[in-house]
Amino acid sequence: MLRTRSFVLALVAALILISAVPALAAHTFYGIVRHVSTTNIKVYDPKSKQTLAFTILPKFKQIFSGDGKTTYQMSAIKPGRYVGILYDQHLLGIRHANRIYLLNGANDRIGKQ
Repeated sequence: MLRTRSFVLALVAALILISAVPALAAHTFYGIVRHVSTTNIKVYDPKSKQTLAFTILPKFKQIFSGDGKTTYQMSAIKPGRYVGILYDQHLLGIRHANRIYLLNGANDRIGKQ
Protein backbone atom coordinates (compact mmCIF):
# COMPACT_ATOMS: atom_id res chain seq x y z
CA MET A 1 0.00 0.00 0.00
CA LEU A 2 2.77 2.44 0.93
CA ARG A 3 4.74 1.49 -2.18
CA THR A 4 1.71 2.12 -4.42
CA ARG A 5 1.05 5.50 -2.81
CA SER A 6 4.70 6.52 -3.30
CA PHE A 7 4.58 5.44 -6.93
CA VAL A 8 1.39 7.43 -7.58
CA LEU A 9 2.83 10.55 -5.91
CA ALA A 10 6.03 10.25 -7.94
CA LEU A 11 4.01 9.84 -11.13
CA VAL A 12 1.88 12.90 -10.38
CA ALA A 13 4.98 14.98 -9.58
CA ALA A 14 6.63 13.89 -12.84
CA LEU A 15 3.53 14.81 -14.86
CA ILE A 16 3.39 18.24 -13.24
CA LEU A 17 7.06 18.89 -14.04
CA ILE A 18 6.71 17.68 -17.62
CA SER A 19 3.65 19.84 -18.24
CA ALA A 20 5.38 22.93 -16.76
CA VAL A 21 8.47 22.77 -18.99
CA PRO A 22 6.80 23.78 -22.30
CA ALA A 23 5.18 26.75 -20.58
CA LEU A 24 8.61 28.16 -19.75
CA ALA A 25 10.06 27.69 -23.23
CA ALA A 26 9.87 30.53 -25.74
CA HIS A 27 10.61 30.35 -29.45
CA THR A 28 12.40 32.90 -31.62
CA PHE A 29 11.46 33.94 -35.16
CA TYR A 30 13.50 36.33 -37.31
CA GLY A 31 12.26 38.11 -40.41
CA ILE A 32 10.86 41.16 -42.15
CA VAL A 33 7.66 42.82 -40.95
CA ARG A 34 4.91 42.50 -43.57
CA HIS A 35 1.98 43.83 -41.53
CA VAL A 36 1.59 45.45 -38.13
CA SER A 37 -1.51 46.61 -36.27
CA THR A 38 -2.56 47.16 -32.67
CA THR A 39 -3.50 43.48 -32.25
CA ASN A 40 -1.11 41.51 -34.47
CA ILE A 41 2.13 41.47 -36.42
CA LYS A 42 2.95 39.38 -39.48
CA VAL A 43 6.62 38.55 -40.19
CA TYR A 44 8.19 36.92 -43.27
CA ASP A 45 11.43 34.91 -43.05
CA PRO A 46 13.17 35.05 -46.47
CA LYS A 47 15.45 32.09 -45.63
CA SER A 48 12.68 29.60 -44.92
CA LYS A 49 10.10 31.46 -47.04
CA GLN A 50 7.69 31.22 -44.11
CA THR A 51 5.27 33.88 -42.86
CA LEU A 52 4.05 33.77 -39.26
CA ALA A 53 1.44 35.93 -37.56
CA PHE A 54 1.65 36.80 -33.86
CA THR A 55 -0.99 38.31 -31.60
CA ILE A 56 -0.05 41.26 -29.42
CA LEU A 57 -1.93 43.16 -26.75
CA PRO A 58 -3.18 46.67 -27.60
CA LYS A 59 -0.84 48.28 -25.04
CA PHE A 60 2.18 46.12 -25.94
CA LYS A 61 5.42 47.69 -24.64
CA GLN A 62 8.05 44.94 -24.97
CA ILE A 63 9.96 46.40 -27.96
CA PHE A 64 13.75 46.54 -27.70
CA SER A 65 16.86 47.17 -29.78
CA GLY A 66 18.76 44.07 -30.88
CA ASP A 67 21.08 44.27 -27.87
CA GLY A 68 18.11 44.65 -25.51
CA LYS A 69 19.33 47.94 -24.00
CA THR A 70 17.03 50.47 -25.68
CA THR A 71 13.24 50.40 -25.62
CA TYR A 72 10.99 51.63 -28.42
CA GLN A 73 7.34 52.46 -28.94
CA MET A 74 5.07 50.39 -31.15
CA SER A 75 5.19 53.14 -33.79
CA ALA A 76 8.85 52.21 -34.50
CA ILE A 77 7.74 48.95 -36.11
CA LYS A 78 7.07 49.49 -39.80
CA PRO A 79 6.64 47.08 -42.73
CA GLY A 80 10.04 46.24 -44.20
CA ARG A 81 11.86 46.36 -40.82
CA TYR A 82 13.91 43.37 -39.67
CA VAL A 83 12.76 42.03 -36.32
CA GLY A 84 13.33 39.14 -33.96
CA ILE A 85 10.29 37.95 -32.03
CA LEU A 86 10.29 35.91 -28.84
CA TYR A 87 6.96 34.13 -28.68
CA ASP A 88 5.07 31.29 -27.08
CA GLN A 89 2.21 29.19 -28.36
CA HIS A 90 -0.12 28.05 -25.59
CA LEU A 91 -3.78 28.96 -25.80
CA LEU A 92 -5.40 27.02 -28.65
CA GLY A 93 -2.12 27.10 -30.61
CA ILE A 94 -2.19 30.88 -31.08
CA ARG A 95 1.28 32.45 -31.30
CA HIS A 96 1.65 35.28 -28.79
CA ALA A 97 4.57 37.74 -29.04
CA ASN A 98 6.30 38.24 -25.69
CA ARG A 99 9.06 40.58 -26.91
CA ILE A 100 9.96 42.21 -30.22
CA TYR A 101 13.54 43.17 -31.04
CA LEU A 102 14.28 45.70 -33.80
CA LEU A 103 17.30 44.50 -35.79
CA ASN A 104 19.53 46.29 -38.29
CA GLY A 105 19.70 43.55 -40.91
CA ALA A 106 19.06 39.93 -41.85
CA ASN A 107 22.30 38.69 -40.26
CA ASP A 108 21.64 40.27 -36.83
CA ARG A 109 20.51 38.13 -33.94
CA ILE A 110 19.08 39.05 -30.56
CA GLY A 111 21.82 40.07 -28.13
CA LYS A 112 24.61 40.02 -30.75
CA GLN A 113 24.90 43.70 -31.65
